[in-house]
Amino acid sequence: MAGTALAPGKVRVKTSEKRGHRSRIALVNAVPVTVFLLVLFVYPIIGVLSLSLKGDTGGFTLHWYTDALSGVNLSVLISTLRISAETAVLSLLVGFVLAHAIARMRPVFAALAMLIVVVPHFISALVRTYGWIIMLGDHGFINTLATSVHAPGAPYSLLYNETGVVIGTTSVMLPYTVLILQGVMRGVDRRLLAAAAGFGASRLTIFRRVYLPLVAPGVGTAGLLSFILCLGYYITPALMGGDKQTVVAALIDQQVMKQDQWNSAAAFGVILLLLTFAGLGVLGLAKLRRKKAAARRSGS
Repeated sequence: MAGTALAPGKVRVKTSEKRGHRSRIALVNAVPVTVFLLVLFVYPIIGVLSLSLKGDTGGFTLHWYTDALSGVNLSVLISTLRISAETAVLSLLVGFVLAHAIARMRPVFAALAMLIVVVPHFISALVRTYGWIIMLGDHGFINTLATSVHAPGAPYSLLYNETGVVIGTTSVMLPYTVLILQGVMRGVDRRLLAAAAGFGASRLTIFRRVYLPLVAPGVGTAGLLSFILCLGYYITPALMGGDKQTVVAALIDQQVMKQDQWNSAAAFGVILLLLTFAGLGVLGLAKLRRKKAAARRSGS
């Protein structure tokens, strides 16, 4: 007996019922994740925001923000931004060279090189910071070596100043930069570089006109990640900067633990959060512009 065919209307009804059932299942599965995000992320942020807007008498005030953006506090914020920018630039310069060299290696040697780069990151940040303190001290390895070869100006002041902080934070951010850049560089089609060389382009032209635009998204992502992570980093700046070189994270610690100024600390936390969102927004706009430019090129 031949089977009876289903009417198109019934097929559409069954399909819509299946889609509705799947949507309900997806919503049910999303409930635990949503609750998790609300409890552990959104609620604390709302609490910090409300604390930063609460005056001594309990009313609404912007005093803590005006205090954070004036005087000594403003200089600490600017210093933090400057250190974060210097760390991002230095991490990009060193990370670009390392990632480029690793991307050109054979897979076995590339894996070994990445292991050497990443493994120190699994060591405690406190241990690594004290290691840098020993190396950069007046009688540390670097100054001892510089003095032995009679380098001009040796021994150098490499600790408890901005130089020491940037060196320490760069060593912390470097693995992130190398990981991102190496992944992007591995994905570059070498045939494009060979084609440019075949048309007579010099190495500098190939690097500037072909290679650099291809890895530019990774460079922007790595630099922004280093900048954002460095904004709120505490351990290395606190130990290698000392009392003379204070960053926002160390200032928040002082306000909470020693001065009991929770409202001011909350205002600084909100400012750092807004700076992070601003950085992510810049990265998102850059990606959107690249997509629109690629769409225009493909359309033309």
